[in-house]
Amino acid sequence: MKTAIKLAYRNLTGAGLRTWLNVIVLSFSFVVILFMKGVMSGWDLQAKTDLTQWEIAGGKYWHQQYDPYDPFTLSDSHAPIPPELADEIAAGDMVPLLMTQGSIYPQGRLQSVLIKGIPAEQSLLKLPTHQLDTVTEAFPAIIGAMMARNLKLEIGQYVTIRWRDVNGTFDAHDILITDIFSSNVPSAEAGQIYLPLETLQEMLSMPGETTILTFRDEERERTSVEGFSLKTKETLTASIDEMLKTKEVGQGILYFILLLLAMLAIFDTQVLSIFKRQKEIGTYIALGYTRGQVVGLFTVEGAMHSVLAALVGALYGTPLLWWMAKNGWTMPVDTSEFGVPIAQTLYPVFSPGLIVSTTLLVVLITTIVSYWPSRKIAKMNPTEALRGKIQ
Repeated sequence: MKTAIKLAYRNLTGAGLRTWLNVIVLSFSFVVILFMKGVMSGWDLQAKTDLTQWEIAGGKYWHQQYDPYDPFTLSDSHAPIPPELADEIAAGDMVPLLMTQGSIYPQGRLQSVLIKGIPAEQSLLKLPTHQLDTVTEAFPAIIGAMMARNLKLEIGQYVTIRWRDVNGTFDAHDILITDIFSSNVPSAEAGQIYLPLETLQEMLSMPGETTILTFRDEERERTSVEGFSLKTKETLTASIDEMLKTKEVGQGILYFILLLLAMLAIFDTQVLSIFKRQKEIGTYIALGYTRGQVVGLFTVEGAMHSVLAALVGALYGTPLLWWMAKNGWTMPVDTSEFGVPIAQTLYPVFSPGLIVSTTLLVVLITTIVSYWPSRKIAKMNPTEALRGKIQ
């Protein structure tokens, strides 16, 4: 085997430009596949991290009537905070959230919004709720940058808000925008206004009630609570997993095209090599090589393209991918309107497992493609091969 590898290496280097063209094309496929997979891994990590920090933490308890895709359920999606969770809330490990529909009137226009009541002192989520602890005649409120940009609202601006309480009575009051925050999670800021929890409870005549309870990410077994359904972190991030799987299908087509181009070049090289080196093949057999050994030699030659491609790709790919992982890939369009957790700049993640699995995949495919045309050698007549006659 060692002799075959040395001989295969000499044959490849002796082929000159043809070998290096194949190696460069294959190394390009290596780097592009690693980059695209790294971007997807980075997006997955970033999306789940941002979603955890801004909205879901370790998981949630939803009121049994609550449906995030049906705003009409909000009027019935409220209940008193379960007594068994009071200690956890007091310790800051759980945050109650009350929700209702409402309307605001920026610049005399009507805009429907989702009003959320959240404790000003909470630190579980990244929301700047401490800005709600403001003394003012108007209700203090914070909004997301996306909403502020769309409605042309600024910090310190007063806006009229209207809502309907538990008895169906409409009321209105002014709110003061005390802060505008920016996040990568549209579901945490699009069309939403955050008020102090006690203020919203009083507005809706729902003292001590909540819609959602968000708990800290910690290793503990969660049980069901009467009137609420448990939503684990895995359940709440399932939509991201499904979206990434869809993206991976599209990327798989690109991977296939890149590998197809590289493998076609190697396949043609192998066929041409067998055609031109029939006398050499006959010589190997005359010297005592078995047909299997000769087939193995040509297969090793073909597979060695991927090894050289990995080395060449490492020369220019390592600094390039390291730079991308450090500085990120800035999206050419504004991502704030995408409706999914995605940052304007994505930072690819290249784990050792990703690099090893991609390398092994390309080496395996290259070996198979190299072996396929090499099977013809097993059917060659040694005498005719020495004469250079085509079989």
